[in-house]
Amino acid sequence: MEILKAEKVTKKFGDLVALDAVDVSLGKGDILGMIGPNGSGKTTMFNVVSGVYRPVSGEVYFKDERISGRNPYYICRKGIARTFQIAQPFSQMTLLENVLVGAMWGGGISLSKGRDRAEEILQFVGLGDTMNLVPDEVTTEDRRRLELARALATEPEILLLDEMMAGLTPTEIEQALALLREINKRGITIFMVEHIMRAVMSICNRIIVLNYGKVIAEGFPKDVVKNEEVIKAYLGERYV
Repeated sequence: MEILKAEKVTKKFGDLVALDAVDVSLGKGDILGMIGPNGSGKTTMFNVVSGVYRPVSGEVYFKDERISGRNPYYICRKGIARTFQIAQPFSQMTLLENVLVGAMWGGGISLSKGRDRAEEILQFVGLGDTMNLVPDEVTTEDRRRLELARALATEPEILLLDEMMAGLTPTEIEQALALLREINKRGITIFMVEHIMRAVMSICNRIIVLNYGKVIAEGFPKDVVKNEEVIKAYLGERYV
C-alpha cells in the first residue's frame, strides 16, 4: 500500500533549482533511504513533505490526500513527523517535558495522558533513566534519541529522519539501527536522509539518490551502489 507519494516536485530559491521534478513514493512499512552529495536537495525534499516549504510545482500526497502547501502543524497532525539535522530541544526543559510538548502537539489528549505517553516513549528509546535531566546534561547520542522521542510522541505513521546518525560512534550507530528496526516493526514507515552508508545499506529496503536536485537512481541498495552515475556523483570508487 502506497502511503506517501511526491509527483514532479520542483522547488526553487531565486534562480537556484533545489528540486527538479522529483518523484518519490513510500509503501507502508518501507525504510527508504535518500542519499546524495551535500546540497543535492535532500533536506529541501523533507521540508516540502513536512510543509516547511511550498513547492513551485508538483504535488505531495499522504494516503491519497494532497498535503503539498499545507502547514507543518496540519501535516504533523495527519501523521508525518520529522527530526532535524541539528537538534534544537527546549534547553531549559527536561527531556520528559520536551517529549511532553510533542505528545500534546500530536493532539487530543489530556496533560496526564500526555505525560504517560512521554514517559513510555522515553523508556522505549532508552532515556528512562535521564528523563529528568535537561538536554545539556546528556550525551550527543541521547540528544539524538530525544529528537526521535519528540517525533514519536506525535504518534506518526511516517518518520522523516534527517541525518540521525551524524556524530555517533560505530557502537552508537548499531544501537540506533536496532531502535529504528523496532520502530519499523511497530508499523511506522521510515524515510531517512543519511550519509553513513554502512547504516543505509544495513537498514534500508530501497534507496533514492539525488544530485543537483534530480533523482539519478532509485532501487535496491545492492543495485544502487553499483550505479556508475551514483559512484561518480557521490560514493566514489569504494563501492565499485
